[in-house]
Amino acid sequence: MSRCLTKRSTADSESDPVVERPRLFPNDTMASQLADVRGVNLDPQTRCEHYHGPTDIIAIKMKCCGVYYACNDCHAALTNHATEVWPENEWSQKAILCGACGVELTIRQYMESEFRCPACRSQFNAGCRNHYHLYFQVLGSS
Repeated sequence: MSRCLTKRSTADSESDPVVERPRLFPNDTMASQLADVRGVNLDPQTRCEHYHGPTDIIAIKMKCCGVYYACNDCHAALTNHATEVWPENEWSQKAILCGACGVELTIRQYMESEFRCPACRSQFNAGCRNHYHLYFQVLGSS
């Protein structure tokens, strides 16, 4: 699996390593969205050092900073602030990015997607549901 080079960014501090993906897509909008995903050792479909299986192809816009990260572990490694969960009354916000086609989904669309992108039909990792509490307000979380 190819990996991108680490790039310095001033996102949170001069020393935070941020990986920026190459622009591989002809659609400028999609290319710019995908280039804005941050993470550790990202590949062209948003897989990272922590989650790099064939279906690990989403990025999540963090509620706390409004930036797409490949996962919560990448956010923790590259920022100096805590993650905030998206409250259920904000699940109509676009906060999920498909790494296969670049479409942005609302949180509700993602939760109801049956682990497939509704635009390109690429499969998402069903195991991500075990981590919903890290990103989204769910029953039993604050």
